[in-house]
Amino acid sequence: MFESRLKGEIDFLKWRRATGLISTVLLVVSIASLAVRGLVFGIDFTGGTLVEVGYSQAVDLEPVRASLDEAGFEGAVVQHFGTAKDVLVRIAPKEDVEQSQLSDRILDALRAGDLEVEMRRVEFVGPQVGEELTEQGGLAMLIALAAIFIYVMFRFEWKFSAGAVAALFHDVIITLGFFSLLGLEFDLTVLAAVLAVIGYSLNDTIVVFDRIRENFRRMRRGTSRTIINTSLNQTLARTLMTSLTTLLVLIALFFLGGELIHGFATALIVGVLIGTYSSIYVASMIALRLGVQKADLMPVAKEGANADVDTLRDSGF
Repeated sequence: MFESRLKGEIDFLKWRRATGLISTVLLVVSIASLAVRGLVFGIDFTGGTLVEVGYSQAVDLEPVRASLDEAGFEGAVVQHFGTAKDVLVRIAPKEDVEQSQLSDRILDALRAGDLEVEMRRVEFVGPQVGEELTEQGGLAMLIALAAIFIYVMFRFEWKFSAGAVAALFHDVIITLGFFSLLGLEFDLTVLAAVLAVIGYSLNDTIVVFDRIRENFRRMRRGTSRTIINTSLNQTLARTLMTSLTTLLVLIALFFLGGELIHGFATALIVGVLIGTYSSIYVASMIALRLGVQKADLMPVAKEGANADVDTLRDSGF
């Protein structure tokens, strides 16, 4: 019987108040950090200069940073790029230095050491371009959330749609708050990861909602609370397997992928963990609080369908 409790079933809804408190605390801390500290925007958003250089042999990054600090480039971001011989330098915009001279000054500062240095690549990002990227990135997230709300509303019901969008806002804000709180650099790769988190979390939520809708139509008895709890248990194995396999790839990327994708991998790791949690304890719980019930998800009977059936029966079919 569907209405009977599955053997070994986890009562997810028993902890809905505790998890609601946890989500509230995480959201408050994230919003406060974003309001007070803000995000540490990378060169993609602030503008500046990116220089890629190659050394004749492996080089430690600390002497490179020290040379740049002595030359007046305090706060430069220095990272290995591919191998220990290749170094990527990011410099914030400098009003007192022309862009055409900036790369030469950086190269002169790096050549102050004993190692040979070769210029590989120079890129300039203007402040106006960075401002446009910031606006377009924020607009992309808002459009994605609005489109998701409309999609879920037409596919399911507006109460599920509200739960799905609330879960996505929950995931995005906490992920951004994590970067703000730890002072991690936020660049285009991290923005791409945040958008990927939206897609991942939505996919997980849709799977849960599909099962909830199916059980609302199949289970003749049972409250909304019982049906949602049963549905969460039935999709738990799939949710955990998907999350764990995704995390294994992301952890490998974090440790083996190099400095340039650390932010991308970090954002996705946080997003996958939060997204898995929100599919269970945010999206479904909000739909339950909004009063979703069997009548909301039952298929609409077509007008005249019963009359057609009676006519066929009377005709001997």
